[in-house]
This record gives sequence, structure tokens and C-alpha cells, in this order.
Amino acid sequence: MVEVARNKQVILRNYVVSGYPKESDLQVIESSIELKVPAGSDQILLKTLYVSCDPDMRTMMSQTGVPGFGPYSLHAPLTSYGVAKVVESGHADYKKGDLVWGYTRWEEYTLASSSETFFKIHHTDVRLSYYCGILGMHGLTAYVGLYEIGSPKNGDRVFVSAASGAIGQLVGQFAKLSGCYVVGSAGSQDKVDILKNKLGFDEAFNYKEEPDLNAALKRYFPEGIDLYYENVGGRTLDAVLLNMRHHGRISVCGMVSQYNLDEPEGVKNLAQIFYKRVHMRGFSVIDYYQLYPKYLDFVLPLIREGKIKYVEDIVEGLENGPKALIGLFSGRNVGKQVLVVSHE
Repeated sequence: MVEVARNKQVILRNYVVSGYPKESDLQVIESSIELKVPAGSDQILLKTLYVSCDPDMRTMMSQTGVPGFGPYSLHAPLTSYGVAKVVESGHADYKKGDLVWGYTRWEEYTLASSSETFFKIHHTDVRLSYYCGILGMHGLTAYVGLYEIGSPKNGDRVFVSAASGAIGQLVGQFAKLSGCYVVGSAGSQDKVDILKNKLGFDEAFNYKEEPDLNAALKRYFPEGIDLYYENVGGRTLDAVLLNMRHHGRISVCGMVSQYNLDEPEGVKNLAQIFYKRVHMRGFSVIDYYQLYPKYLDFVLPLIREGKIKYVEDIVEGLENGPKALIGLFSGRNVGKQVLVVSHE
């Protein structure tokens, strides 16, 4: 007899037309699922353990989505990166009990198709939740954006916006390991303290307390910025452009300040790019997954030796998923926001 299990899900109730999403735009529901892979199928039945809450999920809550991503389907589970355990498999590459990370659904159980990409987890001496962050997409994004795009050199002056988040906290620490002077911005004094006292940034400041970001950057970078890791956009980018050094580099990862605006903010200082010969390049980590084994070789020893720290904000239970996700947009989280779905 096939076992049938409860399957709690977080679904998108309606598209967010404008402004900030609300918890009421999401809904927690329960359905049921047979814990079995159909005979002759190469599908994989997964039990979700952790899912990642990410600011760019906001872009998929609108009907248009963004190029290459979304939109989410109404009344269907949200998706994000996560960690899961194989319950049953019809696929030759996966067996019962395997742990994987990849793009997962916000539900307790998922019947995944063979075309979906998952990475097997072979290193379980570190926290499984790390595969939602430092050992998953976010870590690889930090690595690619800094090393492949930014090309840091010893002595470079590096600025990181959204520096206490899932990616920024790693960029700053990686840059320090490369011999750089590193300053980060964050949205509260608690986060600033973490950057300076726990994560080893040389300096950090609360951007909400700086009425003039241009003046603030001149204070921390009197000789200008060599490398900017862009997570925010808007007025922060505008101020950074005024403070870039000649032949500086800007690695564009995201622009979280723009995701909830009906009309994106204009950037007035773009002429600085050619005045100062600045190299500004956007990227998507999905173009660099072939570097994941190289990244693991780089970061795992640093974690095991305590040379890299990673701050997580853990929330228990899918029923608390809407609150955790929406809280990202008011800065409620401290560090990488992870939602625990099941303790195996």
C-alpha cells in the first residue's frame, strides 16, 4: 500500500502589482502526496529540509517577472534554493537517502523531474543549512562576483553594499583574505557591529544614518574605491560612481533597493564610467556552475579552519515562511535568512 503524506506548501495567492509584498500575498496550505515515484519514471521524490529566503524572489511575484526568471505561477509553491533528501528515486544518478541542494519548492515533499538540476551533498561535516548559503548558490555568487568579475589585488580598496546579507558578508571576508581594505554598508547598528567585530571588515557604516552617501564614502575612501561589489543600486550606486578610482571595477550582483519600486530610480552619475574608465559588469551565477567544484575546494578548508564565518538567521517551519520572506524587505533578518522545513 502506498503511503500518503501531508504536504504543507507556501503558495503565491496573487501577483504583487506594486510596492512591497505583504504576508497576505502568500498563503500556507496543505495538500497530500503519495510517497512513491511512478513506475518506469526517472523522477525523484524529495523531502525538503531547508529553503532559502532571497530578496530577488520579489521580482518573480509580478506577472511579468524579469528576463530569465519567473514569474511564479499563482496558487503554486514558491521556489528558491534549498536542501532536500531523496525519499525515492527512479533516476540512476540518485538513490534513497542522498542529500542534494538546488532549486527547490516551498513544500514538504516534491516530485521532481529528471530535467531539474541538483547538486549532491558529499560534505556533511558542516551544517546542512550552509548549502542554502555559503556552500550553495550564494557562496558561489560571492566567489564569482569577486574573483572572476572583480579581480581583487592586494591593497585594493573594496566597498560592499548590503554587506551583512547572504552574499555581502562573504565578499568582504574573501576580499580581506586577498589583502584588501574592506568597508561595508548595512541597515542597522547591530549589523554594522557584526561586520566589524565578527566578520573582520575594516570599517562599516549604517547607510540609514548617512544623509549624504557621497560624503560618507569620501570619509571611508579618501583615495577612492578600486572595487565595488554592487548589491543595492539606486542612490548608493550613484554615490559610488563619484568615488570610483580610475580603472576601478564594479561587479553587479543585484539591486535590492529597486525591487519594490514601480519605477526604478534614475542614476545620474553614469558619465563617471567613461570619465574614470570604470569597468562595470553584471553577471548571473547560473553561467558559472562549472566552477562549483573549484569553489568548494577553496571555501571548505576556510570553514573548517574557522577562517571564514557565516551568519545565519534561522526560522522554523513553513508556516512561518511568509513572515520570514517579507521581513527581508524591512531588514528584519540578520545574516542569511534560512527556513527550516524538516529536521530530516
